[in-house]
Amino acid sequence: MSGYLLLKHAEHRLDEIVDFTRDHSGEAQAIRYFEGMAAKFAEIASRQLPWRAIPAEFGVDGFFCRYERHFIYWRILSSEEVGIVTILHERMHHIAHVQQAFEI
Repeated sequence: MSGYLLLKHAEHRLDEIVDFTRDHSGEAQAIRYFEGMAAKFAEIASRQLPWRAIPAEFGVDGFFCRYERHFIYWRILSSEEVGIVTILHERMHHIAHVQQAFEI
């Protein structure tokens, strides 16, 4: 299992994050953050970091990790690839957003 797919919800969230960063911190910072996030996805897919299970109270099966001020949530797809489900800012209400993203 070495690949990953950015699922629709995560792709949308990543676009929002990059746009927000560009608008508030400039193009260079947006590029740096995007590249850092992509590197974290690759680390996840190659299991270079510990996979922490999403807490039971979320009611979904999957894993998560932190990247700077965001949390990345993923699951294993039937293809055995990592499916990046969503990316949430640390200040967001995670349970509701994760449950919604995992339903799709």
